[in-house]
Amino acid sequence: MKRIRGRVWKYGDNVNTDVIFPGKYTYTIRDPQEMAKHALEDLDPDFAAQVQPGDVIVAGRNWGSGSSREQAVTALKAAGVGAIIAKSFARIYYRNCINNALPALISPEAVDALESGDEVEIDLEAGEIRTPKGVFTFPPLPEAVRGIIEAGGLIPYTRRRLHQAQQG
Repeated sequence: MKRIRGRVWKYGDNVNTDVIFPGKYTYTIRDPQEMAKHALEDLDPDFAAQVQPGDVIVAGRNWGSGSSREQAVTALKAAGVGAIIAKSFARIYYRNCINNALPALISPEAVDALESGDEVEIDLEAGEIRTPKGVFTFPPLPEAVRGIIEAGGLIPYTRRRLHQAQQG
């Protein structure tokens, strides 16, 4: 299973899907790369222009509250976000992360310790977040979730499983 390396972008509690991807674009932008240009624009105008592949969002409680729109995950993934570490996630947002192979990890201790700009390395298999401030753990991802992330999302995972079933 993969490792994720990047720099931290830290945000607070109750960041909702409309802040992650502004609702005004919901029905006008369909291309993920175009969505990425508007990720977090009302919360952090520098994010979309400065985020790098592998960067990690660190957030407080209830990240992704609000609507069930998948664009709030798609925009971050297309922007290059490698993972989100939070104290907690809104249930539907968490599931959308899994479906789109964006690791959503719960580690309150890491959230409390990390600051914007810190460098982190996440080992999904070991359940560790390595930082200059220490090593933090998160609950192991269930086998099915690891499979979905490794496959690149729920659709590729399902196709792979169907193909395997057809082969015998």
